[in-house]
Amino acid sequence: MRPKQVMWNELRFGVEIEFIGGRPAELALPPGWVMSLDELQVDGDGEDSGSELKTPPMRWADRGEIRVMLERLLAQGARANWSCGLHVHVGLEPWGEAAVPPLLDAALAGQEALRALLGTSGHRLMYCPPVTAAMRTDYARAPRPEALRRAGRPQSHRCGINAAAWYDIGTVEIRYANGSLDYGEIVRAVELCLRFVAAVGEGRALPDAPDALAEALGSPRHGYPPPAPAPRWFRERLWLEDSVAPAIGDLAERLVPGSEVLHVLPVRDGLLVGLEDPHGKLYRFVCKPPADGWQVVRALNADEPT
Repeated sequence: MRPKQVMWNELRFGVEIEFIGGRPAELALPPGWVMSLDELQVDGDGEDSGSELKTPPMRWADRGEIRVMLERLLAQGARANWSCGLHVHVGLEPWGEAAVPPLLDAALAGQEALRALLGTSGHRLMYCPPVTAAMRTDYARAPRPEALRRAGRPQSHRCGINAAAWYDIGTVEIRYANGSLDYGEIVRAVELCLRFVAAVGEGRALPDAPDALAEALGSPRHGYPPPAPAPRWFRERLWLEDSVAPAIGDLAERLVPGSEVLHVLPVRDGLLVGLEDPHGKLYRFVCKPPADGWQVVRALNADEPT
């Protein structure tokens, strides 16, 4: 990529705002805004809750629209908790696909500094894993979106600096920020991401320590959405998934060829196993692990309660 200087506040961006509570289906949406009602978070009792509000592509000068929508959410009783994240998309129009390799190089050099600056909660790291040197090598050998996505678990497909989003919607997605419905915290995170992408596009070598990175970008060191600890029951759920998922690989392949394990949750009569096929379609089964092999109790429809 030929470096090109673009002012950070001239780049287009979008934000995905996760929340719990409220009445998302009833929220009045301006043109271009989207409420993803199937993107549910987890409330304190472990129940599905809330949604994900997505802005349209916007300019920095139009950021006040975010404040208006946050006020509407808060008026409904919505809030952000430990299960929520904030994803910032930055448009790559000034550089195009040529921006992908520099973004991968910048991730390898400084992704931990950016993650530390945004203070990502530990339990959310599964949703924003690091770019690896192997991914960079694979992409250099054959540029394609598949090289930029991690395999194994669907919730871990997208890296914290997700350059694969270029092939989907023409952006890079930065997934490190914790959830928030505070306007100041959100726009500070957006500004940091805009400044980071503009610096990469300019060809600057960025520091690999959070304080130095903030200084180099001209961004605040603090004031981003703060981390929130997950309750013990949720951490135990993750431990269960990590323990069981590798053991059901053969079962998953038999039930849904080519699938990956999305989740493993305890239910009254066994374990609820969620599988995603290669096209992203979700299948759910209640299974039991008797001593002589896994037993499928029943298959569930997508909207069937457990």
